Amino acid sequence: MSNRSLEEWLHPQNGSAERPRTLDLETRLEIVVGVASALHYLHHECEEPIIHCDIKPSNVLLDDDMVAHVSDFGLARLVSKIDNCHNQISTSGIKGTIGYFPPEYGASSQVSTKGDMYSFGILILEILTGRRPTEEMFKDGQTLHDYVKIALPNNFSEIVDATLISMGNESSPTITVSEQNNIFEIVDHLHPNTKKCLFSLFRIGLACSVEPPGQRMNMMEVTKELNMIRNVFYARRIRGNYIRVLSIYTIIVSEILLLISIVFPFCFLTKLFLN
Repeated sequence: MSNRSLEEWLHPQNGSAERPRTLDLETRLEIVVGVASALHYLHHECEEPIIHCDIKPSNVLLDDDMVAHVSDFGLARLVSKIDNCHNQISTSGIKGTIGYFPPEYGASSQVSTKGDMYSFGILILEILTGRRPTEEMFKDGQTLHDYVKIALPNNFSEIVDATLISMGNESSPTITVSEQNNIFEIVDHLHPNTKKCLFSLFRIGLACSVEPPGQRMNMMEVTKELNMIRNVFYARRIRGNYIRVLSIYTIIVSEILLLISIVFPFCFLTKLFLN
């Protein structure tokens, strides 16, 4: 894919000669939606449900338009609806990626679509925080899920990707985030709908990555929630564009009326003088 993998955008290599790669909230939202759509198809629309078994940023490829495509089906498993109504199959021979691998796979012999949901939830949290689930800070039993859960909602600014926050600050879009203190100031100026979108995405990420498989959202629930988030996000943008167009129209009309108020009396006096 022309824009390579999501991994390279979230975690660019230090010292790279390429320009820094940044993803704004809209692009990250669309990537989440794209991966969700792919998993929805695999889990619910195929004749036999397919479990991917290795959802992670390096397996999400981005095309020219930054549309997400799920790749690498080397670990994928088909699940017979007839043989197993719970969409489960043996984990024999499956080796996922540490940090994205659901905890139950190491304790039992069953994989399921719920395992993909766990990996998807971790992926969302990584997209929003910019942190890998395997970072050094996640030791002694703490996970990326725990890190986010503890911080929300009061310490939101401490966990969200600083680059994402600076790009989402509409009141001062050119501001650069060089110190942690700046993030707190920027968060205060985020549009309420931007905050709402971020919180909603965090909530989905947490709901998908809880430890008990039975408590995780399924992809039908996720896609429904994501569509609502998108509607709110884009409705705000359309409304903003409408207000800008209306403002321009108002200025133009005002200028025309001003011109008429100046020209019309002059024309009237000229005609009166000539007569």
